[in-house]
Amino acid sequence: MKTQSLQREQDSPDLTGLVGIGFIIFAMMPLVILPIASIFIFGFSKGPIHFWRALTEEPALYALQLSILTSAVATICNVIFGVIAAWVTSRYQLRGSSTLIVLISLPTAIPTAVAGFALLLLWGRSGLLGHFIEQTDYQIMFTTAAIILANIFVTFPLAFGVIKPALDNLDINYEAAAETMGATRWQSFRYVVLPSLRGAIITGALLTFARSIGEFGSTIMVSGNLAMRTQTAPLYIFAKFNEGDIESANAIAAVLALISFAIFSLIMLTRGRWGRGM
Repeated sequence: MKTQSLQREQDSPDLTGLVGIGFIIFAMMPLVILPIASIFIFGFSKGPIHFWRALTEEPALYALQLSILTSAVATICNVIFGVIAAWVTSRYQLRGSSTLIVLISLPTAIPTAVAGFALLLLWGRSGLLGHFIEQTDYQIMFTTAAIILANIFVTFPLAFGVIKPALDNLDINYEAAAETMGATRWQSFRYVVLPSLRGAIITGALLTFARSIGEFGSTIMVSGNLAMRTQTAPLYIFAKFNEGDIESANAIAAVLALISFAIFSLIMLTRGRWGRGM
């Protein structure tokens, strides 16, 4: 009876619940809803044709393609690392494993501009490692590789942070049963563990990609912000805004907002599907 009564209260919120919902919406209006809405209101204020022209300019398309490419590469790298790191820290209780987890999570606490500057000090021509390639024709900084490194750095813990809790909650008896049936450690991991982590892996990948595609602080430090070369979508928005070309900046901002909305919709769908065990 108590459970049914509680369920009815959840389905039909009382005055306190309605006030709470109203407060949430009131707080979100100037902080989230209106800023996002303004992007699309302003973007289509001169009509969809004008918006489409601003969006399909060659530098704009290049910036979008570069952001998608570098974000995809960073996502693949960090998901692979996240799976391996989660497996090691979850299945092997090593001395200092807690310190290792703190180190993996450290990039979330470092300002992105500091991360970009640190990469410059390491891989720049006079950096700790960069000076070894100073005499060669190859350069890491101010190239696409530098953007990928920056994206990997700032999104380093995201996939790991989603995959490890899922792995910690996975019943180890399934792996033990597979091994008693003759499966090797790799086969147990491949056919038992990985399928159980599909939801966490997809969620971690989506979070990593969403964070990478919008990265600005570290990217502007290591890319040089060169149009048609190393200018990502967020840097394109910044450059066009500084030039006074608000329409072009707004067109790319609207696309990034739509991508973010689509990604987080997929995350919610993924959580709902795998959470029900489908």
